[in-house]
Amino acid sequence: MRNDILLEEAFIAILWSLSPLGEAKVGIPMALLRGIDPIFTLISCFIANALVFPLMMFFLDKINKPLFKWRPYKRSAIFVAKRAKKGAGKGIKKYGFIGLIFFVMLPIPGTGVYAGTIASYLFGIHRQKAFLANTIGIFISCVLVWSSALFLNN
Repeated sequence: MRNDILLEEAFIAILWSLSPLGEAKVGIPMALLRGIDPIFTLISCFIANALVFPLMMFFLDKINKPLFKWRPYKRSAIFVAKRAKKGAGKGIKKYGFIGLIFFVMLPIPGTGVYAGTIASYLFGIHRQKAFLANTIGIFISCVLVWSSALFLNN
């Protein structure tokens, strides 16, 4: 495959890893199926997915509150917050830091760094601790998805 096409495919995988619609759970298998180097795939998709936490925290701190004045946004934000709180609530309340790691690492829909960031914001978890838990969860999830995709691709 030509280098420009590989670069384009890698960029698309990174965008998927940043996206709330797929995160690295979609970006990694897609990149591997497109022939992107496995190590590059793991590292780039992990970094892209980990960048979601600071971006989401900025959004929640600076942009979320002014948008609450707009009714459609408020309704959808409350819906998303309730889902994140419901999905992560018991685990975080019972297990704290480890519960957040587990919630973020599960490679299933409705979990991941977006929901983990929202849950840590709602539960008032210290930023550095929440970032560490989310990053560890993302890394474990990336390794699980990456190794599964490599195994199934061979």
